[in-house]
Amino acid sequence: MGAPAGLDRFTRPVGVSRDFLGADGENLWGDIGLAGFDEAGIAWEYLPQDVAVLRPQDVDGRPGLVFAAPAVDASTFDGVATPPLVLARFGVGYDAVDLDACTRAGVAVTITPDGAQKPVATAALGLLLGTLLNLGIKDRLVREDRWDERTAWMGRGLTGTTVGVLGFGSTGTELARLLAPFGVTLLAHDPYCPPERAAELGARLVTRDELAAQADAVVVMAALTPETRHLVDASFLALMKPTASLVNVARGPIVDEAALVAALQERRIRAAGLDVFEQEPLDPASPLRGLDNVLLAPHSIGWTDEMSRGNGASAVRAIVEALAGRTPRFVVNRAVLDDA
Repeated sequence: MGAPAGLDRFTRPVGVSRDFLGADGENLWGDIGLAGFDEAGIAWEYLPQDVAVLRPQDVDGRPGLVFAAPAVDASTFDGVATPPLVLARFGVGYDAVDLDACTRAGVAVTITPDGAQKPVATAALGLLLGTLLNLGIKDRLVREDRWDERTAWMGRGLTGTTVGVLGFGSTGTELARLLAPFGVTLLAHDPYCPPERAAELGARLVTRDELAAQADAVVVMAALTPETRHLVDASFLALMKPTASLVNVARGPIVDEAALVAALQERRIRAAGLDVFEQEPLDPASPLRGLDNVLLAPHSIGWTDEMSRGNGASAVRAIVEALAGRTPRFVVNRAVLDDA
């Protein structure tokens, strides 16, 4: 990246998006490591308003910005005289960020896979186990005094089964490590994963269709891109075993939700555990709400104190590194690094 010239051109502190704060003014995520700015002697402040899309007045003149919920598009940089060096996303998803617009503005976008890797993998394992054990319906059987129905909801064990992972990046490989004690046969589909890396973790790389047909449980951990949108579609679901389950902790649009609903309603697959949906919040009229063979979470299954600290520290570190003239580790629009 090269040492940034003229840091004195930045006339405002590093920004932190307002959505982190609750009505009481406290950070909803707890400790997200913002003290790292203080330790580096870098001034920072929360943005004055909670916005859906970062605005020019939110970014102009700031050396960097940590953000979670807001989107970033071309309008973010309209008329901006002094764009930031870095927009540091608190999380790994960047489907709401227009990377081309950021690159044109000379702004690096970073994500926090090092902070999310273990918490998301742990959450995926938790949701997988909950789905296999029918925790959703079993909770309702107790609350609704339906104990006599419990024999109808025998769970399925994880030990010795075949687990297929769609997306074998940092979180997918961490899930592989967590699955090791269960003695599972591990399949993975990821066109960008080197075979030797998969082999080191005991996984066999297969095609999408092979994974669908052979897995007892499929866990979606891929990033949302044009090529992964509806990666799990009607044809994929048709290949799955009727005893198999699907878990999605990545992004809702990777799964064709209408096709999934049909497969669940017709018992063509056993169950699903979903932390993400094509429309969020989930439509009140969604058939998913009424299905007993679905375990639902509100896109927060991995939200833990561990994730808060890890994501925050990674985002802060990216900005500190950039201000010190070093290239942050997790820049996603790498083309911007060619811009002096």
